[in-house]
Amino acid sequence: FGRITGENVKRRLAIILDGIVRSAPVIQERIGGGKAQITGSYTPAEGHDLAIVLRAGALPATVKIVQNITVGPTLGADSIKKGLTAGLIGTILVIGFMIFYYRFSGVVANYAMILNVILLLGALSLLGATLTLPGIAGIILSIGMAVDSNVLIYERMREEFHAGKPLKAGIDGGYDKAFWTIIDSHVTTLITAFALFLFGTGPIKGFAVTLSLGVILNLFTALFGTRVVY
Repeated sequence: FGRITGENVKRRLAIILDGIVRSAPVIQERIGGGKAQITGSYTPAEGHDLAIVLRAGALPATVKIVQNITVGPTLGADSIKKGLTAGLIGTILVIGFMIFYYRFSGVVANYAMILNVILLLGALSLLGATLTLPGIAGIILSIGMAVDSNVLIYERMREEFHAGKPLKAGIDGGYDKAFWTIIDSHVTTLITAFALFLFGTGPIKGFAVTLSLGVILNLFTALFGTRVVY
């Protein structure tokens, strides 16, 4: 490069990337040492863009533009709004079903579910996390797991009552029989969430964090929070 520039002083040197001349500066002197400087009547923006192109180098493959879309700043907010709306509608339907089918136990389950969501949102706020679509999906999934845990407990309690046990013994037996099943399901979910956090990208990691927090808090609300009510 030093020889070429030395033999072509005061002549232009074309810089070509992907078959396009990106710049053609005039060689002022022999360039040695592998470093050069391009001067000219560039605006700061033009100089910045040229530097980015030269640093990137040639692309390894031909780029073909299939579609060019300008994404507005409201698109993300609109998606978040729709996700929150879907989650709210699903939560209301779950609350209604639990009250209709399980009566008082359904009210207790709804209390645990709402408590779980409040604690989860509080934890995310303390961590300074931004609410994204994957995060909303993690919250909705944790709500489903909270409902599943309470349904499992109440079905075990029903079995105890059908066996003729008194109220307190039936409640204690229901929680005892459901305890390890709930622990197993939540631990396996935590393992999966941990793997997603380790090997996933940004949005997937957000989903994994939200899901993990929801699972941990659900263990507390399902196994201890509801038992206080009974």
